[in-house]
Amino acid sequence: IARIPALLPQGRVRIDAPTYNEHAAAFESGGWTADHTRPKARVVVHPNNPTGTFWDGTDIDPDLGFLVIDESFCDIAPDRSLIRLAGQPGVIVLKSFGKFWGLAGMRLGFAFGDPALVGRLAEHIGPWAVSGPALVTGAKALGDLAWAAQTRLRLAQDAARLDQLICGKGAQVVGGTDLFRLYDVGDAARWQDRLAERRVLGRVFPYSDRWLRLGLPHPGAWDRLEAVL
Repeated sequence: IARIPALLPQGRVRIDAPTYNEHAAAFESGGWTADHTRPKARVVVHPNNPTGTFWDGTDIDPDLGFLVIDESFCDIAPDRSLIRLAGQPGVIVLKSFGKFWGLAGMRLGFAFGDPALVGRLAEHIGPWAVSGPALVTGAKALGDLAWAAQTRLRLAQDAARLDQLICGKGAQVVGGTDLFRLYDVGDAARWQDRLAERRVLGRVFPYSDRWLRLGLPHPGAWDRLEAVL
């Protein structure tokens, strides 16, 4: 993400809000201006973090020269991936190993897209972008299709269970994915503080004092979460 803005000359970039901050920070650091008026580049997070909304891939500006589709959370719904757009000029699709497979510490990700852009991105990153252990672990995990299918089913069930649990305490579902959920809890800071006192981490946002994002608990942690609530 940090290297992508350097692939093209500086200009205007469209990043629809709310979404997570790394893309905007990278483009701003690279001298770009966040502006929806005739942008040269656009970043779409699909599904979005934290709202969980998917992009249908249709409202692409014909004058756009550079499109980044961040699918870090899309492995929960591979049938909704926009990887088919990676063959178009000026498009890069990003994938993350740390979300669905839960191994963020491996620091493993992927960029698919326009060969010219991907080639330049590889030059920016350098020859040692991924460690040997990450390559071995990633190849093994990505090849275990049965585990992936079973995990998608479990996550969907767990997301519904978390919604029922949190909404039973007066919250409302705003959005999310089968990896994290977003709730309107009224007073997000109060909820975050009370959960943190009991060693449960919730995420709040500077643009909303009502939204709280929670990740799905580990399968063995449901009793503790229920006791905390």
